[in-house]
Amino acid sequence: MSDTKTLYTANVHVTGGREGAARSSDGRLDLKLSTPGSTGQGTNPEQLFAAGWSACFEGAMAIAARAKGITLPSDLAIDAQVDLRQGEDGYSLAARLNVSAPGLDPAIARQIIETAHRTCPYSKAIKGDIDALVTLA
Repeated sequence: MSDTKTLYTANVHVTGGREGAARSSDGRLDLKLSTPGSTGQGTNPEQLFAAGWSACFEGAMAIAARAKGITLPSDLAIDAQVDLRQGEDGYSLAARLNVSAPGLDPAIARQIIETAHRTCPYSKAIKGDIDALVTLA
């Protein structure tokens, strides 16, 4: 038996794939999708992943900082990049987070980033499956 407790389940209905639409069951997400680099009016899955991972990562950093008795700077920011790649084995992703923590000692910031990378659910989900890098600006 697992001691895992589900805290939240996202329910999203997608039609039309990369040229379609996505809508959450609660209506809070309702957007058009488009292929990366196209002139389509919507966002794409890579942008959604970049937003989700960086938002989750910042939350993991806050938890790690709190455990050390440290307050993160209010202007903390994360720039995320997600690459859609194609190679001999088909399509794949690569992703990078670049964390900016002005005023925070770089050694402390790196410790918090390392802890967050071990605990963030997105980081854990992609571990070993895609090329992922997290750096301090």
